[in-house]
Amino acid sequence: MALRRDACGGLTGRVLEIGFGSGLNLPAYPASVTTVDAVEPSDLGWELSAERRSRSSVPVDRVGLDGQRLAAADATYDAVLSTFTLCTIPDVEAALAEVRRVLRPGGALHVLEHGLAPDPKVAAWQRRLNGLQGRVAPGCHLTRDAPGLVEEAGFTVKRLEQAYLPGPGLGKPWTFVSLATAVRS
Repeated sequence: MALRRDACGGLTGRVLEIGFGSGLNLPAYPASVTTVDAVEPSDLGWELSAERRSRSSVPVDRVGLDGQRLAAADATYDAVLSTFTLCTIPDVEAALAEVRRVLRPGGALHVLEHGLAPDPKVAAWQRRLNGLQGRVAPGCHLTRDAPGLVEEAGFTVKRLEQAYLPGPGLGKPWTFVSLATAVRS
C-alpha cells in the first residue's frame, strides 16, 4: 500500500485510472482528487471494487473497458494513474498514445509497474519466463520497460524510482518495480 500511496501522491482534479481492478488505489487518493474515471475490462474486477467505491469520498465512474481506445475528448483529465496495468495491455503503445491525448497539457501520468530488471541475469530469467507468465497471469509481460515506454509515448519522466521489492532472490524476475511520474511533452 505504501507504493500505491507514493504513486497517487500529487494527483489532483479529474483523474483517469487505467486498470482500476478491485479499487485498491482508492484509499491512497489524496483529497485533491475530485473525481475518478475508471477503465476496467474485467466485470469481476469492477464487482470486487463495489465495497471500496461505496466507502470512497471520491466519486468513481466506469468509463470504458479498453485503455487502447478511450471515449474521452482530448485534454479531459488533469492526471492519469496506472498501477500494475501496462504489463497486460496488448497494445501498450496505443494505450499510452490515448493517455497522452486525453491528458491536458502539463497533466501528469503516474505509473507503478513491474518490469524489465537492469541486472542482466535477472533480465535473462524474465525473458525465459515471459511466455509462462503470460499464461499464468493472462497477458502479463515481465520484460516491458515501463519508463522507456512512457518516454517513447511523448512524456517527460520527472520522477523515477526503481527497486526490487523485498523478498527472496528467487522472486526477482517478478519484483523489479518502477514508480514514475511523467508530464505530457
